[in-house]
Amino acid sequence: MSKAPLDDLNGLAARIRSGERRALAKAITLVESGAAEDRELGEALLAELLPDTGRALRLGLSGAPGVGKSTFIESFGTYLTGLGLKVAVLAIDPSSVRSGGSILGDKTRMEKLSRDANAFIRPSPSGGTLGGVARHTREAMLLTEAAGYDVVLVETVGVGQSEIAVADMVDMFCLLLAPAGGDDLQGIKRGIMELADLIIINKADGDLLKPARVAAADFKGALGLIQPKYRAWTSQVMMASALEGTGIEDVWERANAFRAALAETGEAETLRAGQAKAWLWSEIRDGLMDALMAEKTLKKALEKAEKSVAEGQDLPPAAARALLAGFLGPSRP
Repeated sequence: MSKAPLDDLNGLAARIRSGERRALAKAITLVESGAAEDRELGEALLAELLPDTGRALRLGLSGAPGVGKSTFIESFGTYLTGLGLKVAVLAIDPSSVRSGGSILGDKTRMEKLSRDANAFIRPSPSGGTLGGVARHTREAMLLTEAAGYDVVLVETVGVGQSEIAVADMVDMFCLLLAPAGGDDLQGIKRGIMELADLIIINKADGDLLKPARVAAADFKGALGLIQPKYRAWTSQVMMASALEGTGIEDVWERANAFRAALAETGEAETLRAGQAKAWLWSEIRDGLMDALMAEKTLKKALEKAEKSVAEGQDLPPAAARALLAGFLGPSRP
């Protein structure tokens, strides 16, 4: 790496540490780039800033489309900045599987928060990544922490069961639900319920207040049947109204109680170690897929395999094993 890029990198790191928003946005663009040179520079930048990371509270906010995630985040984020905290929002926009495009409209849906000097909103395309998060969400999270943000909110794509991947990168996983009765309880996957540290029944106001109470009771009963994730914390259910601002302070109080409880038992340290391991395996899987797709000699074999399984001539598992054998070589005994 030449001296000029290193000088630029050191300057960029210093600007990020000082909290310069433009520098932070530039750095996130750098780590999101697919170019090999940018990836090398991005990793060098993260290595330089790593000692300045890890102090923020990482909150994942998940929920189906229409549940009011963006409205809730704006209300919650504005409350936090009112306390003097700096808040970063990593809002993941779904990429079209057909075109690869995304709308990236989160700043328009959080207009008030986007104008707040103590808030930073970064919409990123998911790029088709499973789990409702962008491939480089973790890198963006570290960069915002290095820039001095106290709370990092990850708003995930509401895509159902695959959305649970966000739980591997945040400290507290919050599931937002709309007021509903017991019938809708059947539609919530047990896997997501097991990962939720806090269930928030949003839109608990007006005519929806009574259904919200019913929903809260239903989900409290359901959580009673699930083994707790931690010794120090039992998952909780609460109601809130982002529109009226009710329950927002309570969410923050419970988030702080969660962090304090896990810190006291040492589970917070274990949680962060688990996040690092999950990141490692995510990179291994993505790297193997990238290498496989870049192998020119396998292109024809892949096209042939796709044709054979589409026509029902071969089973997908057998075709996949044959392709991997050609890529990795014969398996060792």
